[in-house]
Amino acid sequence: MVVSCQESTAKKNETLKIGQKEVAIQSPLEESIARGEEVYNDFCKQCHLPNGKGVKNIYPPLANSDWLKEKRKESIHAVKYGLQGEIEVNGQTYSNIMMPMGLEDQEVADVMNYTMNSWGNTQERMVTKEEVAGVEK
Repeated sequence: MVVSCQESTAKKNETLKIGQKEVAIQSPLEESIARGEEVYNDFCKQCHLPNGKGVKNIYPPLANSDWLKEKRKESIHAVKYGLQGEIEVNGQTYSNIMMPMGLEDQEVADVMNYTMNSWGNTQERMVTKEEVAGVEK
């Protein structure tokens, strides 16, 4: 197999030629989001639904969520350790229990990047494994 590439620092939408094929090069954030979608589908969509809208009065929405936008550390903490007690999301109060899912720090970072960049959410700063590791119980 012959591998050639133009530059070692890939930008969004660049390609890498491998033999006769061109393969899209993803940024680290894009790779994390792709992994995070898998984690979301396995652990989160049952409650928060495939569209991230949640279930009114039971499971808070992740779509266009002020909680995700304004409470980054608390959001990471909830995914990493679970959540119990009242929270307010988009003006609605939720008081339910989210059990800890036993995710590794990289999985937490990936699912955070997915949810924080889906359904109307956008974040400029990528959640990293190191940031998740720094969130203590």
